[in-house]
Amino acid sequence: MDWNKLLSARRYHPGATTSLFHSHDRSQFQRDYDRLIFSSPFRRLQNKTQVFPLPGNIFVHNRLTHSLEVASVGRSLGNKISQFLKQNHIELNNPELAEEIGTIVSTACLAHDLGNPPFGHSGEEAISYFFSEGEGLYLKKLLSDEEWMDLSHFEGNANTFRLLTHSFKGRRPGGYTMTYTTLASIVKYPFESKASAKGYKYGFFQSEKEIYKQVAEELELKQCGTNPLQYVRHPLVYLVEAADDICYQIMDIEDSHKLRILSYDETTSILENFYDKNEDKEDLKVIARTFKVVTDKNERIAFLRAGIINKLINACAEIFCNNYYAIMEGEFQSTLIKKLSGTNRKAYDACTALAYERIYHTNIVTQIQIAGFKILGTILKEYTDAILKPETYYARNILSIMPEQYQVSKEDSMYTKIQTVIDYVSGMTDSYALNLYRKIKGIEVPEIK
Repeated sequence: MDWNKLLSARRYHPGATTSLFHSHDRSQFQRDYDRLIFSSPFRRLQNKTQVFPLPGNIFVHNRLTHSLEVASVGRSLGNKISQFLKQNHIELNNPELAEEIGTIVSTACLAHDLGNPPFGHSGEEAISYFFSEGEGLYLKKLLSDEEWMDLSHFEGNANTFRLLTHSFKGRRPGGYTMTYTTLASIVKYPFESKASAKGYKYGFFQSEKEIYKQVAEELELKQCGTNPLQYVRHPLVYLVEAADDICYQIMDIEDSHKLRILSYDETTSILENFYDKNEDKEDLKVIARTFKVVTDKNERIAFLRAGIINKLINACAEIFCNNYYAIMEGEFQSTLIKKLSGTNRKAYDACTALAYERIYHTNIVTQIQIAGFKILGTILKEYTDAILKPETYYARNILSIMPEQYQVSKEDSMYTKIQTVIDYVSGMTDSYALNLYRKIKGIEVPEIK
């Protein structure tokens, strides 16, 4: 692959030959970043569960704060790779584009969770279950095998690509008309659902298959197969993925301490494991001096976390550079984080094990998963039935409260109609979904004033 093709400022905008707006004080990639920051889907992330429910008195991470932190780490990783390209004299027709890699990676990081439904990862499971084993199973006979695979193995990553490129009713063509490079940098799994051996983790639905193909051809990404359609990753995807891996694992530990799931001693012990007593002597001296001044336990944990993130940024950037040619040939078959070695690897694996044992299966997390499963399943059932039989009195009423962008016509295919319901549900915040569920079940009735 060639950076002269991989770094493209052209935008995905069907039917247009020029940009809608011309600006000389921001690059095209900076405009991508700004579009996401000011977008409604990004704003809604503040009311979407990351791991823990959203309590009112202890501010743990939601998907918005997580995405902002991932974007910060991604920018640092991108800037390091930009410096690597310069130092190794990688030829670019437009050298200034290398300066934009940090911005591109940061933008892709902002977008990486946009397609995820409410209630954390259980939201994805709830949508998949509704079709694969739940009340939506009867729809299988009405769809192609490829379409059914999309629905019965719903994937938030593919939904992000759809959200950014789909022409919703009443909206401009091309979705957010992002640059081709930004779009490619978001897609961690550049293949369709039937290419996934386990039926999950793929990059685009059938509805966006041709759009991704256009993106890949524009950037000259190496194609691995045609049926199913499959490409190698854009190199910057590895940095976006690493930024996410670094943040969620370390920040979940910090949140667990704030929620008193982990004690202070447990938390400091697991975090201090990232520092080797011999190789990191100077860092350990700084930590010891800081702890003599800083007595607030939360601040101590935050200080440790900041240093660890910096260590992991440096380590992942080094792994990318060491595997540069394999990545550029599309032959690197791993994530950067899995190639950690030494103290970093042992400590990261220990964090992962602790998270699964003590954090992700606590009562507080399980309860939100159970609730989310029930809430989303109910909403999917009501709206799928309504959108397929819109002539009934109840259907007309329930469909009337759907925003215009999710409305369908009689001519739309079965797949399109069902996808529209999923678009509506996956875009909901936790509180919106809960309130709608209560109204549907008659638990909450609007006051008459």
